[in-house]
Amino acid sequence: MKTVRRTIDPSAAPGRIDPARVDATTEEEIAAHQAVDEAGAMLDAAKFARRVRKRLGLSQAEFSQRIDVSLETIRNWEQGKRCPTGAAKALLKVLDKAPEAALAALDWAR
Repeated sequence: MKTVRRTIDPSAAPGRIDPARVDATTEEEIAAHQAVDEAGAMLDAAKFARRVRKRLGLSQAEFSQRIDVSLETIRNWEQGKRCPTGAAKALLKVLDKAPEAALAALDWAR
């Protein structure tokens, strides 16, 4: 097999930033971009929480009882007002990948 060596011009590589444009960005613009990014992440978390619950075939009230979380918390997750974090986020991931095992473990713990 023949080895081919290539030289990459760092200034032409994709993903590089324009330092002048970055320096010209104001704190207000940065805050606005962060708000947009945060809103998108919240919507993604909301869709994920809703999808997991619907795949289990449970109402919000049933789901809240099964995972021992308040109904208001479930509603806040699904409406994008709050985002599941920590153990709740991990539980949703397990419920998504192995729902039978996760539900059995939750029932056993009662």
